[in-house]
Amino acid sequence: MTKAYARFLCGTFCAFLFGIGTLHLCLPDRERSDTENRTLQQAPALTAASVADGTFMTETEEYLADQFPGRDGWTGLKARAEQLLGKREFRGVYLCGDTLINRDDEPGEQAERNLDAVRALAERTEIPVYLGLIPGAAEVWQDRLPAGAPRADQAAFIRHAAEKTGLETVDYLGALTAHGNEPVYYRTDHHWTSLGAYYGYAALCQALGEEPEPLEAFSPETVSDRFCGTLYSTSGVHWLPPDTIEYYVQEEGVSVTSWRSGAAEPGVLYDRSYLEKKDQYSSFLGGNQPLCVLENDRAASDRTILLLRDSYADSMAPFLTRTFARVHLIDLRYFHRSPAEYAAENGVDAVVVSYSVQSFVGEKSASLMGR
Repeated sequence: MTKAYARFLCGTFCAFLFGIGTLHLCLPDRERSDTENRTLQQAPALTAASVADGTFMTETEEYLADQFPGRDGWTGLKARAEQLLGKREFRGVYLCGDTLINRDDEPGEQAERNLDAVRALAERTEIPVYLGLIPGAAEVWQDRLPAGAPRADQAAFIRHAAEKTGLETVDYLGALTAHGNEPVYYRTDHHWTSLGAYYGYAALCQALGEEPEPLEAFSPETVSDRFCGTLYSTSGVHWLPPDTIEYYVQEEGVSVTSWRSGAAEPGVLYDRSYLEKKDQYSSFLGGNQPLCVLENDRAASDRTILLLRDSYADSMAPFLTRTFARVHLIDLRYFHRSPAEYAAENGVDAVVVSYSVQSFVGEKSASLMGR
């Protein structure tokens, strides 16, 4: 290497560092990354306490990484380079052709505590309690995973959960597996699609002895063709085509009441304002909330059901209004009353514990359902 060439490389490198540093100082800090769907670290305050306990240095490192100029482009470039080197797992997400599939955690002690809570709930109430655990794409689409990719055996855990609790179950696994050749999950998100949610609805109806509406009774409306979900955000794999979101159920005749801040307020079956945001899945019911009640006087049955649930129920709830007159949805992350007492006070005919396996095995709030 000649001295001139060495000086050129050194000058180019220094110019790059100087340019990045200048951009970092000149560009305004961003509060949020829509691509990664998360809040970004802001500049930490310099205090004696934060220096002494090390938080200042840690937060400064996170701040510099989060506010790095062109971060979204660099993370996507990094994932692309790793793909060219043969990598197929990106931050716990498998790249399976044009589909992203989350790597699930193995069930541990928290999962057993949650199962104990489900059993305690059933013992506290005379209302029938059903257990429905929704398998993720890693189970239903396991043939799409990279060869040798480790995965949790969700089917085995679902069987174990049924045996330990002794409850009647909703066979989400069988319903989704039977239609595994259809687009029952999003390609860029961990949730089931509206089609997958329909099959879940049908399985729930069958478990409760009701006849589900046939799929042919619905006329799907495509409301977005640019949905890039949580797996797209997490993985850095930003070159896949976006998903589409469909609404199957008409809103007419359905009354929705939400409790977001402790008081009842009018809700919606679909909040279309979210279709202009990154988190388009939250357009179903308007996203996370402690309690939501849906009513339909023209439903096929006059029964009232309560779902203790995670976000998978958001896209299944519209279907449920076609069969059940009243559907109560409780998210235990935000709801702090006894579910058994709530069910008794509101004339509930059946309680369904409806969680994705991935959520159930690690969700600490689920252990509160037996109180």
